[in-house]
Amino acid sequence: MGNKEEIILPKGFEEMVRGVIGNDQWDAFVGALSDEPSVSVRINAQCIMHNAQLDNGQQAAVKWCEWGRYLAERPKFTYDPTFHAGAYYVQEASSMFVWQALEQYVEKDAVVLDMCAAPGGKSTAIAQYLSKDGFLVSNEYVSQRAHVLVENITKWGAPNCLVTNNAPRHFEKLKVKFDAILVDAPCSGEGMFRKDERAREEWSPANVEMCVERQREILESAWEVLTPGGVLIYSTCTFNSHENEEQVQWLIDEMGAEYLPIKIGEDWMITETERGYRFLPHKTRGEGLFLAVVRKPRQITDDRLQSKSEKRGKNKKSIVNNQRSMVDVRVADLLEGDFVVMECEGRYHAVQNSRVDLVTECRKMLNVLAFGVQIFEQKGKDLIPQASLAMSQAYKRGAYPEVELSYEEAISFLRKEAILLADAPRGFVLVTYNGLPLGWVKNIGNRCNNLYPEFWRIRN
Repeated sequence: MGNKEEIILPKGFEEMVRGVIGNDQWDAFVGALSDEPSVSVRINAQCIMHNAQLDNGQQAAVKWCEWGRYLAERPKFTYDPTFHAGAYYVQEASSMFVWQALEQYVEKDAVVLDMCAAPGGKSTAIAQYLSKDGFLVSNEYVSQRAHVLVENITKWGAPNCLVTNNAPRHFEKLKVKFDAILVDAPCSGEGMFRKDERAREEWSPANVEMCVERQREILESAWEVLTPGGVLIYSTCTFNSHENEEQVQWLIDEMGAEYLPIKIGEDWMITETERGYRFLPHKTRGEGLFLAVVRKPRQITDDRLQSKSEKRGKNKKSIVNNQRSMVDVRVADLLEGDFVVMECEGRYHAVQNSRVDLVTECRKMLNVLAFGVQIFEQKGKDLIPQASLAMSQAYKRGAYPEVELSYEEAISFLRKEAILLADAPRGFVLVTYNGLPLGWVKNIGNRCNNLYPEFWRIRN
């Protein structure tokens, strides 16, 4: 075994963090930062039958998330069609700890906001946790990252999500409030030092101070739209206490938050502090993470609030009559569940009947990039089936003809290359790999028009 190269820590980092780690553990901590990072994935429960290679007992389990698995080595995910089909998400194991916060404090039919969501690891975990009656609003402020978020949410297949591209303060305009909010805050990135040289180069005490200020601005906006009695999950990928425990204490002192402990296993090797939970690389198999949960006081009253029973008590007729953009599309032939259809600039989206008001409010007040299941785009007289429909967990298999692709054909399709399906019927065809939908082609006989989204295609 060769000698590992010790990383160079930025100036001022040791002074700020040594006391947090502990003087007796500092050398072990620094040594662990020079180790190779682990590789882990979270299995999509809806695709469990297609994940035999990830769930055959040979992969080590991530103990704090039932769907998490460590891999022995990092494969070339880009060339695995089941990855593009949403069979699993490549997620750092520590980040999966959000699953425990959800299980212990969030109802499965809750309305949840992920305030700083890209690229989508924690959002897809929330979507996986929620029942079909729950709903997720997933937001990202940086436009380019927001489009990556749309791709990952769409491929995961949850039909009860909406993706926005907004600054956190924009949410304060909403009339609706959220049962739970995740703030995975932008931070100084100390927990990524092992994996990311750029994080080490950009770190400075001044940057830590800037992050603290930005985090409090985000937390203030989140607190404003959190329902009384709702829970806020706060996390960072950094080690210093200024961005972690001190922020939680600030919520307690300034906002009246109630700190909520999380039950953890003794063998998980997670470090519990007075105001949160830490993942330290010399103890836990994963990167640096801090996570804490607090509750907003229940006694706050606000006449804008509606209980979940009031929201769901509205009948379908009143919702449809209030929507000017409803169109006559037979969504029941395409999707399992109680959906209605909303039109947006020639694109038709299926939305849970019980969440139409929420979606309408978000579309009115926010920059919405995606919502529900985009089923069609109208081009001339044609209704073109969309990738969101193909990948939706609510899609009724058999609604369109299907053709199973070989590995080589699947990679060509994912590169958005032309493919030939000699025996397929003409018209729109759903192409699959290992039984999992990849997307659509339009078979015109001598060739197929590849309808895979341009932004998603494999480029190398």
